[in-house]
Amino acid sequence: MTDTPTRLREFRMPDVGEGLTEAEILKWYVQQGDTVADGQIVCEIETAKAVVELPIPFEGVVHELRFGEGETADVGQVIISVAAAGPAAASPASAPLERQPVLVGYGVAQGSMKRRPRKPVVVDAAALAPGRALAKPPVRKLAKDLGVDLAAVVPSGPGGTVTRDDVHAAAVPAPAPVVVPVVAPPPVTAAPAERETRLPVKGVRKATAAAVTASAFTAPHVTEFVTVDVTRTMKLVEELKQDPELTGRRITPLLLVAKALLTAIRRNPEVNASWDETAQQIVQKHYVHLGIAAATPRGLLVPNIKDAHTLTFLQLADSLAELVSTAREGKTSPAALQGGSVTLTNIGVFGIDTGTPILNPGESAILAIGAIRPRPWVHKGRVRPRQVVTLALSFDHRLVDGELGSKVLADVAAVLERPKRLITWG
Repeated sequence: MTDTPTRLREFRMPDVGEGLTEAEILKWYVQQGDTVADGQIVCEIETAKAVVELPIPFEGVVHELRFGEGETADVGQVIISVAAAGPAAASPASAPLERQPVLVGYGVAQGSMKRRPRKPVVVDAAALAPGRALAKPPVRKLAKDLGVDLAAVVPSGPGGTVTRDDVHAAAVPAPAPVVVPVVAPPPVTAAPAERETRLPVKGVRKATAAAVTASAFTAPHVTEFVTVDVTRTMKLVEELKQDPELTGRRITPLLLVAKALLTAIRRNPEVNASWDETAQQIVQKHYVHLGIAAATPRGLLVPNIKDAHTLTFLQLADSLAELVSTAREGKTSPAALQGGSVTLTNIGVFGIDTGTPILNPGESAILAIGAIRPRPWVHKGRVRPRQVVTLALSFDHRLVDGELGSKVLADVAAVLERPKRLITWG
């Protein structure tokens, strides 16, 4: 009786799309020796856009995890290999059907089921020379990186080839260098390691840094400000909260600002555009994917509400609540972070009065909402305490001139000052 030969199947980091080229392994759900089934979730990865669970598209026994938790893998790199019992070789006609690996929540494109011929074993031709060990190029590179002499390694692979495990087994730590003590005066201050902490730039922080840098140095920003009496809007928010028909819905000032901004865009559609540098064209958008900047445990995310211009007030309330909840739970999908046209950012929740927000790349405008505070305000000829907020609108001056930007900001302010305008303007 002979053992059934095994074959290794390699699962590579899938193409996560959206211009991303790498992902970090956050958590493995399987270990070496575990049995996995087709479609089983094997790990959780974090791209610069979202945290996603990754399913494996075949079954077998885990042979090796190529990356540890916290390590980053490029798209196309093998992250896990699985041993499956079967014939040692197969003809092209009987080659296994492979499914293109995709992220959870995304379907496989039609035609992605394809027959993949078995790859021949690649052996370094130089290894065939007298006195050279047999090893595949990746194993030879691993040995070089670890300082292992392949000629001294006992091979365990088929045909006397050296495997990765053989190299790891032969690797020994290099002898510690001889340290010559140097007499130096004691430091006056604490060691730098005690005074600084260095963190790797990756994930959301890396993507945000790249995005805002590109935006700041590509789109000429202009920011305008207006301070508004929003007492009537705040009263309306409280009235809506008490409405029995709205029980269970989240009614906030942000919701009213979002509705006011959508109204201003409808009245000034030219503001909803993007700049195509390659084609040297201004792209007018006949839809509004309304971005909402959200502070999450992963960092700043800007998911957007698709086709927000088509939603009723109640639908907008539900979409906004779902968007914020999903972002805070770290479950925002990559698709929800793409395609925005105009963004809202609520810096008032941090007690900040105003700021100069940077455009989300590819968008024409971003509206920042400051803190709503009681302030002395001239109302009907008398100074009275009123609820007041400062709005800041940044826009791309290639697309939006001062007149258009001013009209948009003025319309938002007018609606928030007298929210009944939503009925007549909306």
